[in-house]
Amino acid sequence: MNEESNQGLTLLKKGQKGLFHLIFSRLGLILLMLAVQIFVMFGVFYWFAEFLPHIYGGMILFMAVMVLYLINSRMDASAKLTWMMVIMLLPVFGALLFWYTQRDLGNRTLKKRMNWLIDHTRKSIPQSHKLMEKLDKEAPEVSALTRYLGRSGCYPVYETTDVTYFPLGEKMWEEMLKQLEQAEHFIFLEYFIVDEGLMWGKLLEILARKAKQGVEVRVMYDGTCEFSTLPHDYPKRLKELGIKCKMFSPVTPFLSTHYNYRDHRKIMVIDGHTAFTGGVNLADEYINHNSKYGHWKDVGVMLKGDAVKSFTLMSLQSWNIDEKHPEFQKYLDYPTFAPNNTSGYVIPYGDCPLDKDKVGERIYMDILNRAQKYVHIMTPYLIMDNEMETALKFASERGVEVSLILPGVTDSAAAHGLAWTHYASLLESGVKIYEYTPGFVHAKVFVSDDKEAVVGTINMDYRSLYHHFECATYLHKTDCITDIEQDYRETLSKCVEITPRSQRKVKFSRKVIGVLLKVFAPLM
Repeated sequence: MNEESNQGLTLLKKGQKGLFHLIFSRLGLILLMLAVQIFVMFGVFYWFAEFLPHIYGGMILFMAVMVLYLINSRMDASAKLTWMMVIMLLPVFGALLFWYTQRDLGNRTLKKRMNWLIDHTRKSIPQSHKLMEKLDKEAPEVSALTRYLGRSGCYPVYETTDVTYFPLGEKMWEEMLKQLEQAEHFIFLEYFIVDEGLMWGKLLEILARKAKQGVEVRVMYDGTCEFSTLPHDYPKRLKELGIKCKMFSPVTPFLSTHYNYRDHRKIMVIDGHTAFTGGVNLADEYINHNSKYGHWKDVGVMLKGDAVKSFTLMSLQSWNIDEKHPEFQKYLDYPTFAPNNTSGYVIPYGDCPLDKDKVGERIYMDILNRAQKYVHIMTPYLIMDNEMETALKFASERGVEVSLILPGVTDSAAAHGLAWTHYASLLESGVKIYEYTPGFVHAKVFVSDDKEAVVGTINMDYRSLYHHFECATYLHKTDCITDIEQDYRETLSKCVEITPRSQRKVKFSRKVIGVLLKVFAPLM
């Protein structure tokens, strides 16, 4: 049923998101089947436990071998510690779980396909050699970063791109609506969360109309939406409107490591010449129409010009994971209408969890290591490995002003508690920490020395840095960097500073949650 109102276009009837609907839906059946599989796994483990006293010596030897294996593996040090704890507490089950996750049985097909798509398109957008020669002289740090990104895929650096920064989700949404109205050829949407309401309803109204006019409209959202926001048949409902739709890694009734890797990207591409990205998903809290956690602080950027090609390519790679005959060049050949007199350099890039390069974390650390005056950061979560924490501390210890803004109101007690476990160590090194008192900060921003910045989808937590498909835009000496820094300072005026004294006085429950979950943080 399609209804148009002041909320825009809606496809779901009232009540289709409730607990009763969940229990008796396809998703409810899948959750039941998954629970049965988990119960059977634990049942087998406890049955086998009856024989453990007879092989106690063998178990000790087995644990010793596993510990040696972990110590000599290339795994992150924090993850090594976590797995050692799991294996010591549950020797047999923990080892089997470790083997199952490391073998990545559920992701072999996806990994093989994604690597093929990345390799197949590695030269789809040629890098300008003249621009690289220019950068080697004017900004060698940018040319070095471009070469590093070239290891992971096709991520050229551009200078013919105009970038607009949006300090709030609602501002970005208003511009999205205007730009969508001008679409003539194609619209690509790739988002982590889509939820019916005012924001999505108004967007969908335009998308449906454009599809009727012959514009190719593609929508892709993460399969976890089926847990909370959209029913399994939602892609079919969109197809009835002429909109092509897919779920990334949809929920199935089988235990698999496939669920560990989610599509956390937020990308909108219009006709190959305009793109949006940032922290803003397509749900009402992101535009403060629904205030679950106080005021929702989110940001994003709009790109116009050549750099949009990189976001077009990223969207095409995701869409073509299950396509037999993928098409790329057709969409990359659309004119970008590159503006004249643009400033600075722009590098859109993606981070794929299926390769060995932790691109998101490396770029954050590169900015910290090169900074001379300041690095200002906004992030909703602070659940880091030792490398990232050391980079923050080292930058501060050598005289750089390192400042973080985090949520004052949290959407996750676990994340809130785990962030607190980093406070004491960071404060000791002079890192400044602030919490946004009006509500929740969902922005993902790095800005440094008035000359470089990153705006994208990459949180400072294990899931974003290790387990999610992510994207961001690196900016060097673009005009909008002034706007990003100004927004940071204005946001700072609404925050409370965390001091060594105040961090010791946080709620006891937050401390307990953080301490108990710390050892398991790499698995969360």
